[in-house]
Amino acid sequence: MRSLDNLLRNNREWAARQKREKPDYFEKLQYQQNPEYFWIGCSDSRVPSNEIVGLQPGELFVHRNVANLVVPSDLNCVSAIHYAVSDLHVKHIIVCGHYGCGGVRAALDGLDMGLADNWLMHVRDAYEAHFEELEGITSYAEKFRRLCEVNVLEQVRHVSRLPVVEKAWKARKDLTVHGWIYSIQDGLIHDLHLKASGQSEATGIRSLNRSRFRSRRD
Repeated sequence: MRSLDNLLRNNREWAARQKREKPDYFEKLQYQQNPEYFWIGCSDSRVPSNEIVGLQPGELFVHRNVANLVVPSDLNCVSAIHYAVSDLHVKHIIVCGHYGCGGVRAALDGLDMGLADNWLMHVRDAYEAHFEELEGITSYAEKFRRLCEVNVLEQVRHVSRLPVVEKAWKARKDLTVHGWIYSIQDGLIHDLHLKASGQSEATGIRSLNRSRFRSRRD
């Protein structure tokens, strides 16, 4: 059996460094979790959520899965959203996809992924929702890139329809849903300008003309 001693050693070195630089780091951390942000991202190991937005442990509540999907029947994801909104009272839910996503590529290419096909059919649903536009893109690289973006759009829509989110908006709570996408190539996050802070803005996203949706990268 292969040893993981190197990871345990790294952990001890990290903990010692934290205590050396901030003696009360762990004492404070153990008693508080008051994040303003909830991150729904991809499980891809190249997308370290806290690092790329410069936040420390305790500042970002995180849920990750293959292709950053929000599926209403997925109790894991929906429970995390419910806890984030109802108990942690986060002010921002960020759905962040990334270019070059392996799950999106598998869905686009129709690869046989075994059990994962049941999950990736939700990415294929996003393709079908934007079929006319995507079929009109002749470059494979551009089509792949675009599917990564529209997949974020569809997940933002799903978040905005969840009862816990609608209930928060009806109660006039300070809660905004955002759609972002990350580029592994240069480390930059692009705001897709998919933002809803209430029912009216959410309705606008839901009714957005899918064939005309375009990202406006910063």
